Amino acid sequence: MTFKHFFIFVVLLVLCTTRILAQGYELKTIVIDAGHGGRKPGASGAISTEKDVALKIALKLGAEIKSQLPQIHIIYTRTTDVDVDLYKRAEIANNAKADLFISIHCNSMPKGKSYVDGVETLVAGSHRLQEQDAAIRENADIKLEKNYKENYSGYDPADPASFIMLSLLKNTFRDKSIGFARLIQNNYVNNYKRTDRGVKEQGVLVLQRCGMPAVLAEVGFISNPTEEKYINSSKGQEEIVGCIVDAIKLYKKNIEVK
Repeated sequence: MTFKHFFIFVVLLVLCTTRILAQGYELKTIVIDAGHGGRKPGASGAISTEKDVALKIALKLGAEIKSQLPQIHIIYTRTTDVDVDLYKRAEIANNAKADLFISIHCNSMPKGKSYVDGVETLVAGSHRLQEQDAAIRENADIKLEKNYKENYSGYDPADPASFIMLSLLKNTFRDKSIGFARLIQNNYVNNYKRTDRGVKEQGVLVLQRCGMPAVLAEVGFISNPTEEKYINSSKGQEEIVGCIVDAIKLYKKNIEVK
């Protein structure tokens, strides 16, 4: 599916789902996406790479959801160190008719800013073009994919105009995505006093293509030595997973209409 064809798909999707979303729905299927993978390592720290940290947390997240919410079906976009194209990650969720999409990532800053720390959760949107650093970084993987110009026809990950075009797609699932993202952030801050970098609307391609509420969780800065150790530790990963699972439970309660 090309980028242009995707717009047609979204228009039809909006027409089909607006009434359903307004009435509420049951949370049955969650897709968990471990960012990057294979020849796409993502950001790197002193002792780890983003792809490895994301995979460990994603697998622990799925296991904990199964333990606490066994009625929910969990689907992973990857369970090993493999390369999954961005459009295929969203395609997996769309084909499964998932009710929620959660992508796990690590944040990063350039050299000289290793002191920056904290958590932020991204949802699909454009917001201010000068604040698209995370989106540009996460979307850059598409240039490593085969036939990326065909699969993402009309989209340039470094072109702000692409973010403006993508912003037309965000509104269908915007409120639920933001609501879920805020629950995650609140848990990070209230439970473990993590630095709150907020919920941000950005032009992250994998989220824009998802036909359901979707978030990208930046669980910490791999470029910060202290935070890198935390997100690699069993304790840190358990706390991160706990925050997300607790958010899922409250989100489920809020959206389900009996």
